[in-house]
Amino acid sequence: MLWRYPEEEAGRLSSLTLAYVGDAVFELYVRSHLAVGGKKVNRLHRGAVDLVSAQAMAGYYKKLEPHLTAAETEVLHRGRNAKSRKSKSAAVSQYHMSTGFEALVGYLFLSRQESRLEQLFTFLLGEEVEANGE
Repeated sequence: MLWRYPEEEAGRLSSLTLAYVGDAVFELYVRSHLAVGGKKVNRLHRGAVDLVSAQAMAGYYKKLEPHLTAAETEVLHRGRNAKSRKSKSAAVSQYHMSTGFEALVGYLFLSRQESRLEQLFTFLLGEEVEANGE
């Protein structure tokens, strides 16, 4: 069983802690959806890398932002503004937006909002996951 926090406790975690959890949750979501269909592992890995890169997550941030609730937007922005290390492979602004996206994912997961996560992931990746998995 996965450890989860009540919604009010998840909101009190640091943005970087939420992003840490959100990174793992998003990667698992992408991998599990790409795995359907029995593709070769190398191809699955390449597809996952493209979908979970900081550049891709910055794009998800921009696509999601206008569709979020006030509470979700607050978590997204708090994550974006968190002090974090410098990225080796992305522009600073992309890295910060990806941290915001990961924080939102971590928050929704830890506060047991799985249906909302599924809704957002489908909105973001419905077609992309299918295309990268083939």
